[in-house]
Amino acid sequence: MITVGTRAEDGSEDQAIGQLMYDAIHKGRSLYTPAERDAWLARPNTGQEWSKRLAAQFVAVLRDDGNVIGAMTLKADYIDLTYVAPDRQGRGHFRTLFDAVAEEAGRQGHRRLWTHASLMAQPAFLAMGFHVIRHERIAQKGQMLARAEMEKSPL
Repeated sequence: MITVGTRAEDGSEDQAIGQLMYDAIHKGRSLYTPAERDAWLARPNTGQEWSKRLAAQFVAVLRDDGNVIGAMTLKADYIDLTYVAPDRQGRGHFRTLFDAVAEEAGRQGHRRLWTHASLMAQPAFLAMGFHVIRHERIAQKGQMLARAEMEKSPL
């Protein structure tokens, strides 16, 4: 059974979220080269710094029978991380996660959300009503990664 909730406060899911992120980048369909994907994330995020990063944000987690299959994070009005397991993409899970994050943003009083979206995430954000502010390329470990700054306003 698929459910959406928040990150386990004890951090017990943090490693699974890190692995989800890695798998989405490296095992899912991609418009990035293998070198660009390695520059983006060479290995799954783990450890105390990773847990601190997640603990500082609202983290919506999508689970199937208790297994993490998606996550989206909110830091103030910024969507920081958005990942769905490669074998679960295209099934409406992005929308489920976004709805949870948008509801939390509204509770926090935000009227606008913004993000830096990868090439693969841009269509999903567009479908949620975001628009592109600008396309950009950022240097990351010797590679230039394409992304877009996007926003949705008002919520």
